[in-house]
Amino acid sequence: MTDSAASSIPVLTASDGQPYIGCDAAVALLRAIADACRENADDPEMGLREIAAAIDMEADALDVRAIAHTA
Repeated sequence: MTDSAASSIPVLTASDGQPYIGCDAAVALLRAIADACRENADDPEMGLREIAAAIDMEADALDVRAIAHTA
């Protein structure tokens, strides 16, 4: 299994103990989502539901990392 895109996003813990990602990381994440949509737009095997599921998986992976980073 390859690393997820979310695994390369730096997670920081603020003084209030909450996990955050920086603006640059948020922009990179949005650009990665846009790139994935463009790359798969013409693939007849990959519909919007599959793309949405892949994005959800990345979001879940980032959520898990954020929780682990503050535990």
